[in-house]
Amino acid sequence: MTYFGGTCDVAVIGAGHAGIEAALAAARLGMHTILFTINLDTVGNMPCNPAVGGTGKGHLVREIDALGGEMGVAADHSCIQYRMLNRGKGPAVHSLRAQADRRKYQEYMKHTLELQENLELKQAQVVEVLVEDGAAVGIRTQLGAEYAAKAVIIATGTYLDSTIITGECVIPSGPDGMHPSIGLADNLRSLGLDLRRFKTGTPPRINRRSIDFSQMELQPGDETVEPFSFKTGHKVNNSAVCHLTYTNEKTHEIIRANLHRSPMYDGSITGVGPRYCPSIETKIVRFADKERHQLFIEPCGLDTEEMYIQGFSSSLPEDVQIAMMRTIPGLENAEMMRPAYAIEYECVDPTQLLPTMETKVIRNLYGAGQFNGTSGYEEAAAQGLIAGINAALRIQGKEPFILTRDTSYIGTLIDDLVTKGTNEPYRIMTSRCEYRLLHRQDNADQRLTHLGAKVGLVSEERLREVEEKYARIAWEVKRLESNGVPGSPELNAMLEAKGSAPVANSARLADLLRRPNITYGDIAPFDVNRPDLPASVTEEVEIQIKYAGYLARQEKQVREFKKEESRLLPEDINYDSIPGLRLEAREKLQQIRPMSIGQAGRISGVSPSDIAVLLIWLESR
Repeated sequence: MTYFGGTCDVAVIGAGHAGIEAALAAARLGMHTILFTINLDTVGNMPCNPAVGGTGKGHLVREIDALGGEMGVAADHSCIQYRMLNRGKGPAVHSLRAQADRRKYQEYMKHTLELQENLELKQAQVVEVLVEDGAAVGIRTQLGAEYAAKAVIIATGTYLDSTIITGECVIPSGPDGMHPSIGLADNLRSLGLDLRRFKTGTPPRINRRSIDFSQMELQPGDETVEPFSFKTGHKVNNSAVCHLTYTNEKTHEIIRANLHRSPMYDGSITGVGPRYCPSIETKIVRFADKERHQLFIEPCGLDTEEMYIQGFSSSLPEDVQIAMMRTIPGLENAEMMRPAYAIEYECVDPTQLLPTMETKVIRNLYGAGQFNGTSGYEEAAAQGLIAGINAALRIQGKEPFILTRDTSYIGTLIDDLVTKGTNEPYRIMTSRCEYRLLHRQDNADQRLTHLGAKVGLVSEERLREVEEKYARIAWEVKRLESNGVPGSPELNAMLEAKGSAPVANSARLADLLRRPNITYGDIAPFDVNRPDLPASVTEEVEIQIKYAGYLARQEKQVREFKKEESRLLPEDINYDSIPGLRLEAREKLQQIRPMSIGQAGRISGVSPSDIAVLLIWLESR
């Protein structure tokens, strides 16, 4: 029996990190939005590592924040240890990571959703997307309620037909023992979506009181803490520490002796797992020559004794996990509170999506997060934000919002998914972004705040603040380029102490700052007219001066990229009718249906000669 549950503009299925950003974006753009979740207690859950950011991922969080998303704000209300990764390298790869208080993060996000105007939060399992004339028109729940909607966003995470696997124990389950989503996957297949099975996993959790930290290396947070959100006004603090320990040959012996009981190697697991976050048993097999592997012992929160063992993901039986753990320094007497497990789930082939996150098969149906084949909270949140924005714009009859790879990490992430697809859970990395010196985490506000304001998620006041900040940066760069400092014994002493050549007569301040070992702070005593500027401004000034040549080179590359992206391909093009295209290229182009010559050139299986044929065909039209 079914009954009419109500009407909304946007229905979002799943209240994880993708669903949260999608629902908030749609509601803040004036859409009556309903966010459905199997269990209200899992809103914003972190079933794997309770952390935000990391290499490449920290860039995504800053970009989400600049566009008007919520993840960075939530992190700064709930994170307990901040660390800037890759400080020993250039600014392009500096990435903020913070350990989160898992429950505080959830509480913040759930309360934010509950308070949001135009947004309803409902506990219900969605089993069907309702479709009429090739377009999504609503959803139906397990209890028979039908809701009419103008757009539907699928953000099911790892719940879709999910199975938990621990050794020989295989049970239908979502993360953390929650109910899986049953029925929706079959419905989506019947609608023409191509689903595949992926896998991820999580390590054991242990009780803090049973850990001997004296045998481990202390991993403190940064002395100077930077927040995720550009809008955070309160001081963020480090209120927790992490520790580092290692596996050893005894650990590896136990794993090797029990590989026959591993679902990874006995055929029980059929889903494809993430290459960049392998289980401990996969590490032992793949890197057989390594004597040890790092394990980070990280707190799950301030009001719990539960600790997370990062790097110890496994699907081995529970008794084997305990035996492995007993061999690790500091964990000899550790009490396991939750065993590690692998989880398999259904997700879509992302090449069936447009860059707006709308499916090519069903109009007004969008995908976001791990449903799109990605891995990670940050990747999920980024896609959710874009899906929510585009669902709202579609309903309002406005132009779609598309981030291209020359603008951001989010643009790179989405372009990789919809153009190249993925045969494993996709994870963002700095190496995936060819313009990473331009797309640093520190300048995400400059790159994207104006776009967030144009869409309607960023206030005019916030936009003015960003414009004023970068006007001050430009003014200070110009001042340093225009002003010099006379040579002096004090200046030369500082330069020689830094391993730099002395100044004979005088030098421009900008030229001094360009020297490799000289910082903005180093030249302060000799810069008599220096204004009092915040660290966020001086950091940008130093980067712009030191890397001016490299930045100019990447800006030129971006201009070339835009030329190719501006050569649009007709939506109704029939690639089978274009003579000269190779068979593989025809198949790939028909499947992906690229929007531009640039995108066509990034498709695997499309060669430069195929692009030349396309260009000739375009010219003939």
